[in-house]
Amino acid sequence: MWKLRLAALIILLAGFGVGFLVWQTESPGSRFPFRLGLDLSSGAHLVYHADVSKVASGEVDSAMSSLRDVIERRVNLFGVSEPIVQVEHAGFVSGAAEERLIVELPGITDVNEAINAIGKTPTLEFKLLKIDANPPEVIDQTTDIGPYFEDIGLTGKYLKNAQLTFGNSQTQLANEPIVLLNFNSEGGDLFEKITRENVGRYLAIFLDGVPISMPVIQEAIPGGTATVSGGFTPDEAKELVRNLNFGALPVPVELVSTQTIGASLGEEALRAGVSASMFGFAFVALFLLLWYRLPGLLAGVALLIYAAFMLALFKFIPVTLTAAGIAGFILSIGMAVDANILIFERMKEELGGGKNLGDAMRDGFARAWPSIRDSNSSSIITAVILFWLGTTSVIKGFALVFGLGVIVSMFTAITVSRTFLLALGFAGEARGFLRFLFGNGLRF
Repeated sequence: MWKLRLAALIILLAGFGVGFLVWQTESPGSRFPFRLGLDLSSGAHLVYHADVSKVASGEVDSAMSSLRDVIERRVNLFGVSEPIVQVEHAGFVSGAAEERLIVELPGITDVNEAINAIGKTPTLEFKLLKIDANPPEVIDQTTDIGPYFEDIGLTGKYLKNAQLTFGNSQTQLANEPIVLLNFNSEGGDLFEKITRENVGRYLAIFLDGVPISMPVIQEAIPGGTATVSGGFTPDEAKELVRNLNFGALPVPVELVSTQTIGASLGEEALRAGVSASMFGFAFVALFLLLWYRLPGLLAGVALLIYAAFMLALFKFIPVTLTAAGIAGFILSIGMAVDANILIFERMKEELGGGKNLGDAMRDGFARAWPSIRDSNSSSIITAVILFWLGTTSVIKGFALVFGLGVIVSMFTAITVSRTFLLALGFAGEARGFLRFLFGNGLRF
């Protein structure tokens, strides 16, 4: 019996120790603050339209995935806390699906600052000059290049990195800035194939729709390396290399919508979510105490430990809390209570069958476990599916918090509540005041 009481004391001290740690780490400048989503803090919401008209239908998903990775990498370089970058299929426009990129930047309320944080990364393309084509001397982004150049499928999505170097051949000036492009293995194979099959033709290198270099293919170029010498100044070449390394966009994008969430709106939503959590917890604990008495009181303590562990997970994983995530947390409290109710009802049945308190508690937990296991397993499977297939941060945030809550609630309901009850050491028949403590409902 002393081992059970020691275990109960350790669990109790651990739970309140974790709660104290969570409270201490909420001080200003803490390394472990709660990370709040855009709906609970100030921030900027940007919507970009991606032009995939020149992308083969079977490669759209791959191109959008690459676009998301590039923008996310660019945003992370500016130190934005917990940015959310996601792809959205926004219905149909002119008979074709419209592809959008959603960018959420918590902590940034200046839309111009948000746009600058993302920056304008160049769209890099390689095109072959059509045979017998006579393009105009000046080509800009308004020029229709379709009649003069043909797509060959080699774009910035195959670029591994870019380097700044200077003239290294007899045809280049010794001090001429040159941008060296290194393709990945797939891009290198494609570049070698294109140069081998089109010797003698002009290969134009386009940056943001404007040709910056148009060399003649002299021979097949293996190794996945190309050079760009567009008459750059050293500063221009340096900036181009920097932008390309940040990520050349595989498809052009256009900013179509901006939205700013002010600090007051986010603070109000956060305050409402915290109040809902506290009221929900208080009413659940009060119900357990009034209906299940002593076991309900211990279950309430177990719920406090559950809340402490969940808040610690939110801080130290860390989990970005959204309004949907807080809803998942509140729902998981209900799941924890559901497990305790199953246990206490099984205990009541065992006591009604004439068993003493010790046996009734042990058998009650044993009989309730299969139901708790199955119901929580189905909830966890649902959370995994939601997180895996969810396409928005709202769904993923809810699924993550709900799934973590169900797992932790299983621990507190089965281990913590059980240890507390057994540590009381009741083994005889429930009579008198003891019967009242372990009774339930409105009967006294």
